[in-house]
Amino acid sequence: MSWNHGYAEANGITIHHVRHGTGTPLVLLHGWPEFWYVYRKNVPTLAEHFDVLVPDLRGFGETEKPGLPDPPSTFLEVLVEDLASLMDALGIERFGLVSHDVGSYVAQAFARKYPERLLGLFFFHCVYPGIGRRWLEPESVKEIWYQSFNQQRWAASLVGRDRTTCRTYFRHFLDHWAHEPGLFDEDLDAWVDNFMKPGNLQGGFNWYVGIDEARTAIWRHGAPELPKIEVPTRFLWGEEDPLVKIEWSDRLGDYFSNYSFEAAAGAGHFVHYEKPEAANREIIGFFSER
Repeated sequence: MSWNHGYAEANGITIHHVRHGTGTPLVLLHGWPEFWYVYRKNVPTLAEHFDVLVPDLRGFGETEKPGLPDPPSTFLEVLVEDLASLMDALGIERFGLVSHDVGSYVAQAFARKYPERLLGLFFFHCVYPGIGRRWLEPESVKEIWYQSFNQQRWAASLVGRDRTTCRTYFRHFLDHWAHEPGLFDEDLDAWVDNFMKPGNLQGGFNWYVGIDEARTAIWRHGAPELPKIEVPTRFLWGEEDPLVKIEWSDRLGDYFSNYSFEAAAGAGHFVHYEKPEAANREIIGFFSER
């Protein structure tokens, strides 16, 4: 399809987004290693029901890349304000929010600060505090090596040496985290094209620099006690996700007061891309009731 690209000045930067459809606003937030295009299988169907917006997060895709805030640990707060400011710039007061991976951090933080602006939250897995120290369990810690690698000053120059190195790096994650290796092959060139653009590798890697202090605190002290998110929430969690494991959903009730949960059979980390029909059906059903 022909994509409707837009740019808005928000929170001091230019934020790129794709927008289709009419009706209730619905925002889709991507993760890493992704950009707006990861939702290409979802936008056409969802746009038949909603006003769908898919922004590139700060540092990703076609959105501006001003570097890390000072201090870097405030990066998540900045991303929350990016989203609030973008919605203001587009004249949208209340909206539904769909997310996973990096986007799930932003969605939770947004829901804690601006719950009155959300019609509901929808997650394809959720990187929530209740995972706690389980990140460091032997079968898990070997999966998160990239979070330390991505913080190295030389990481972007190494991965971005040429298209072959870039392709090798990102194909690993797209193959390993999806339940079916090779599923992203048809779009792999789009991923390489995106991350070979000036600043896009470091722009994505900056997320891991910004979140490092918070993730290290959870490793040291375990899951924190926080007020529960009150916004109605739906989870469609990939049964085969090797990174954010479905068994880690056991503490959702400690952090979300009003939620429903379903496992996505035959899906890994990228439920929205791997099982788009099921994802679209669940999103439509959940937000149609809101």
